Amino acid sequence: MAKRDYYEILGAARDAGEEDLKKAFRKLAMKYHPDRNPGDKEAEARFKELNEAYDVLKDAEKRAAYDRFGHAAFEQGGGGPGGGGFAGGNPFGGAFEDIFEEMFGGLRGGAGARGRGPVGRGSDLRTGIEVTLEEAFAGAKKTIRVSSFAPCEACKGTGAEGPAQQAAATCGTCGGSGKIRAQQGFFLIERTCPTCAGSGRVIKNPCKVCAGQGRVQRDRTLSVGIPAGVEDGTRIRLSGEGEAGLRGAPPGDLYVDVGVRAHPIFQRDGANIFVQVPLRMTQAALGGAVEVPTIDGSRQKVQIPAGTQTGDQFRLRGKGFSVLRSAARGDMHVVVKVETPQNLSKRQQELLAEFERECDKTGKSSPESEGFFAKVKEFFDGLGR
Repeated sequence: MAKRDYYEILGAARDAGEEDLKKAFRKLAMKYHPDRNPGDKEAEARFKELNEAYDVLKDAEKRAAYDRFGHAAFEQGGGGPGGGGFAGGNPFGGAFEDIFEEMFGGLRGGAGARGRGPVGRGSDLRTGIEVTLEEAFAGAKKTIRVSSFAPCEACKGTGAEGPAQQAAATCGTCGGSGKIRAQQGFFLIERTCPTCAGSGRVIKNPCKVCAGQGRVQRDRTLSVGIPAGVEDGTRIRLSGEGEAGLRGAPPGDLYVDVGVRAHPIFQRDGANIFVQVPLRMTQAALGGAVEVPTIDGSRQKVQIPAGTQTGDQFRLRGKGFSVLRSAARGDMHVVVKVETPQNLSKRQQELLAEFERECDKTGKSSPESEGFFAKVKEFFDGLGR
């Protein structure tokens, strides 16, 4: 019987890209997978056909050969697209293995002995959560919603229908070994059986709710403890809160990436905190005390000496951020920014003009400015100008 065109089998156009081919294969493979069609020989044959087609078209070199020569490109040697016949009763090539984990929750590496039961540890999940700087400092309890596979309540996670929940038959694909072997050239490659996922057994009467998987998609609400001192980008692991495994297999883990929201007042650098405090020109010139907030919600007075300049810093020891899993705290740095007055009244302009005249008389109130212009004068004098 003549083989069908590989593109026709996948329902894909001849110029389809790699992602389009993958999506087409995934959709049909899930539809005709033996676990979802127990005892259906037509579905099994269709699944083998899909796997063979995708195994060729996903490989750029094989696809080019197929586009040029058709099925004849793989007929020499009698091994099919995989480069050799299959041993151990394996009806599947490498194509299904490539996306098996993505489709069915990471079943590779399952048990390889006859009737071992639970296989296919559930996939790990990843999500994100945003906290305020105050929550990152003090720690907090946050609630998140996760949509993932959870154990099927109808079959208690076994995947079987009715009271005979352990009723299972030997897998016809691997003969109960949980493994299949594929001859590829000179190499004999052993893989986990895709039909039984390595258990060596298949469910006789699959649960109608979960189609024999032992798990269903469900929304869950979880509480996450944010430790004091957590930094932006920290990842928190919640053991066993990932996707449920197939047929009672252990669940995966949930990883929560923590993002810390920017603060309107404080900037964090490790365990230290910086806060920029604007000062009026007169405050910086005359000195005095200013009150600043701290991350723990208290107030702190900082003594500003007369003649303070923009960029001057004042350190408050132990007023910084909590150190993760420690009682220690960093420091808080108050950074001064001297503000030039704007929108002056006529009286203010008169006072500043008088102040400027007094500065010209003494010549000592602005040493940096006076020193700079003295150097400028020397520069031009040296040029003879």
